[in-house]
Amino acid sequence: MSRGLVLILSLTCAVGVGNIYFPQAISPLIATGLHESPDAAALVVTATQIGYTAGIFLLVPLGDRLPHRTFLVTLLALTGVALLAAGCAPTLPPLVAASALVGVTTVAAQIVGPLAAGLVAAECRGAMMGTLLSGSIGGMLLARTFGGSLGEWLGWRAPYLVAAVLVLLLAGVLARVLPKTVPPSRRPYPALLAEPLRLLRTEPELRRSCFYQATIFAGFSAVWTCLTLLLTGPTYDLGAHAVGMLALVGAATMVCAPIAGRLVDRGGPDTVNLVCLLAVLGCAPVLAAGAVGGTPGLVALVLGTLLLDIAMQSGMVANQARVFALRPDARSRLNTAYMTCAYLGGSAGSWIGVQVHGRAGWPGVCALLAFLAALALARHLVALYGRGSRTNRSCRTDHARTDA
Repeated sequence: MSRGLVLILSLTCAVGVGNIYFPQAISPLIATGLHESPDAAALVVTATQIGYTAGIFLLVPLGDRLPHRTFLVTLLALTGVALLAAGCAPTLPPLVAASALVGVTTVAAQIVGPLAAGLVAAECRGAMMGTLLSGSIGGMLLARTFGGSLGEWLGWRAPYLVAAVLVLLLAGVLARVLPKTVPPSRRPYPALLAEPLRLLRTEPELRRSCFYQATIFAGFSAVWTCLTLLLTGPTYDLGAHAVGMLALVGAATMVCAPIAGRLVDRGGPDTVNLVCLLAVLGCAPVLAAGAVGGTPGLVALVLGTLLLDIAMQSGMVANQARVFALRPDARSRLNTAYMTCAYLGGSAGSWIGVQVHGRAGWPGVCALLAFLAALALARHLVALYGRGSRTNRSCRTDHARTDA
């Protein structure tokens, strides 16, 4: 695969993922602009993530059935229209509805991953996943900064309208540069929809990867959703742009994700998963120190979010490498099952995080993160040293099975 194509695919991942995350930085501005409570405005973030989960389940399996170029361009065009609708929403209910539609259609990154996995050799797959994930990370980080800064300057509608223009421009570029591909499956749509559930039943390594990502992403989403409430609340009394600037510390993950991919290629995903789960558990008390406020609190938040971002994203590289090795003929359907579980966890984490923050404040959110990391770590230790050890070793080889 040429470097130019890799760059364009990485940019596609960045734009697709960025549309999910910039609302996190502007939810306080939405609350002020539409005269709603902060908790009510946080529904915009949750609706986007729920929509994204639905889009993964309903649309990503079509990546095994439709030509990738036509599919990606159509999805991006629909996302652009939904972003325009969100930017013009007069009240919160239409904004929540438009945000859900943005989430449903902005699944381009989940189409690009299986596409790229099929274009490189197995021994390079981890590195490719790391490179594409770097694009997604860049989109996530810049989206928060872009959303917070632009929203403070021009109001909460501006990020939606600018994002719409960027998405539509990218759709035009992909229409010209993406190569033609032959879909690996001709199965009807209902069968494609049912396949991820069947794969979850029959592939224990898929279930394991899904559990890791769902729990860790739930904690990650709870932290980042409630971080906006912490920074803009009485403890710090900062603007929405502060959330975007804090997100920039996670830029280190753009470097760490490809490194994690190479480590997965060399030694398998389990060791990377173990280190990442321990890191997430360790960052919870660091983040909790952010409740003290002032400079010490900000330092704790910077260090804690940096460690959380690196651990979560590196763990995703390991999980996707494990998942894509299972069924070369069904990578989009495998990715559907994996990412649906991940974003169900993320959506639940955002909602639960807001509820916990309302009752126990920021320390309660950090305790929630620690609890979820402990669950994932316990499951991983069982897989490494308990009954799952034989299955774990077998995961390191590709299964060359055909469509049933």
